[in-house]
Amino acid sequence: MSGQIELQQETQMVELTISDVSRIHFQGGSILRSSRSNPTKKPEHMQSVLKTLERYNVQYLVTIGGDDTAFSSMSVSKASEGRIHVVHVPKTIDNDLPLPKGIPTFGFQTAREFGTAIIRNLMEDAKTASRYFIVIAMGRSAGHLALGIGKSAGAHLTIIPEEFIQAGVKITLKGICDLIEGSILKRRMQGKDHGVVVLAEGVMEYISEEELIAAFGQENLVRDPHGHIQLAELDIGRAIRDEMRRRCQKHKYPTNFTEKYVGYELRCAPPNAFDREYTRDLGFGAVKFLLDENKPEHLKHGALITMQGEDLMPMSFDDLKDPETGRARIRLVDTKGEGFEVAVKYMIRLGPKDFTDASRSSKLAELSGRSVEDFKKDFEHLVHEHAH
Repeated sequence: MSGQIELQQETQMVELTISDVSRIHFQGGSILRSSRSNPTKKPEHMQSVLKTLERYNVQYLVTIGGDDTAFSSMSVSKASEGRIHVVHVPKTIDNDLPLPKGIPTFGFQTAREFGTAIIRNLMEDAKTASRYFIVIAMGRSAGHLALGIGKSAGAHLTIIPEEFIQAGVKITLKGICDLIEGSILKRRMQGKDHGVVVLAEGVMEYISEEELIAAFGQENLVRDPHGHIQLAELDIGRAIRDEMRRRCQKHKYPTNFTEKYVGYELRCAPPNAFDREYTRDLGFGAVKFLLDENKPEHLKHGALITMQGEDLMPMSFDDLKDPETGRARIRLVDTKGEGFEVAVKYMIRLGPKDFTDASRSSKLAELSGRSVEDFKKDFEHLVHEHAH
């Protein structure tokens, strides 16, 4: 048995030559594959990682990934006490690592471009088939990807968690469906019977566990090694689709709905020109940082490498930490910024005039199968909760 374990450990070590990697910048996915293992979960796990690295005489470690991998990288750096020099390369299509404003994580631009093409096709199919697509876009905690896709494709409505969180509004499945139904009613007033709604998967991260249990059942709340509920295991698209069908049937305005998930196919798409150049810059910067013997004291034990303008700039792990959790901070969409303001202006949403203009209220109420009083009672809260 010990011999088998020894053999398995040996075969995990693969040397990559220049010929192995010289053309990989055209490939999607990862030749290294990926892992959800969490070495910080138990002290013995971290010690096992350190022993393995030291066994192979690894003195320089480059980690590639999102916030969980960044936290693991920080932890390895700290636990090694300087024996292993660490640098983290920010890779996530979620775009939620705490880089300086306006600087994307690599993979985001490719995912946004590929996702936009999908939404454009769905918008054409929605018009052809007179239906609504409820598209769930990947993004565990933040809405950058959903908003980037929805804004670029001109989706009729995009919903991200930040617009609730930053307004102090509790996220519920009802509140999400109210936004969607309001958009549908306004489209109906414009003579349109179809549309595409993009919903950031990350809204699920902020819905109470009690509501998730009620909607999906305790047995379906599966957690990954980092303690996060595996959102992909929860069929939020179907739950919203079924609720929207119920509402439309109840109020007698027939509308067809189809749910669609957009996520895994985005992170394995062949990188676009931006990401091909960007990753080469980051890789060069990571190696340059590791080999620099004159690092500032605050970067001695590791850093995250960034490209700021034309310059490669390392950021201290300490600058990435959330002071409360000690983990990497999550970068959220700034709903007070003009970028989000522009996005909302191009969406189809109920606004103040839909409630203050008597003729508009009357028409929308009629289309919704409600009295004017019930229409206002059901939807006027959206104007106050989502004022932009």
